[in-house]
Amino acid sequence: MSDKQSEGRPRKLTSLSDTMDTFIPQFTGDYLAEVSRSSAKSVINSYRDLTIWQRSMTLTEMSYRLSARLPSDEKYGLVTQIRRAAVSIPANIAEGHGRESTGSFIQFLRIAQGSLKELETHILLTERLGLAANEQLQPLHAECDEIGRMLRALIRSLQDRAETR
Repeated sequence: MSDKQSEGRPRKLTSLSDTMDTFIPQFTGDYLAEVSRSSAKSVINSYRDLTIWQRSMTLTEMSYRLSARLPSDEKYGLVTQIRRAAVSIPANIAEGHGRESTGSFIQFLRIAQGSLKELETHILLTERLGLAANEQLQPLHAECDEIGRMLRALIRSLQDRAETR
């Protein structure tokens, strides 16, 4: 793929040795704005069209990159916990969207909220244990905050719409 073809797209990381410093900036600013713009223009036909699902997938990628840089003795500790919590967020959004009722969707969004709080806790613990610097974790904290706001807003919107029917 030429440089011209890859403009505007995040660079695919090919090894686990890529640093957080080279990875994280790709998923902030312009990239996230583009995801939001492209989603705002289209009709929601699938969970993949939901901006919140797209953003949570990005957070999951960021979390995987973070966990890949943790010490090997955390392989069965924080690494697996971070990955499981992160994957659970977009998975529950997708599963809830596929359900037959608004009530079920709301319930799955609440589960995604719980997984998000679990992920935030693991990220905070990573910092407190000195396994990653605050500067490396700040983009993840910011994305968790934004996804949390988006989840709360979507739940409120769905609840309000359900009450008016």
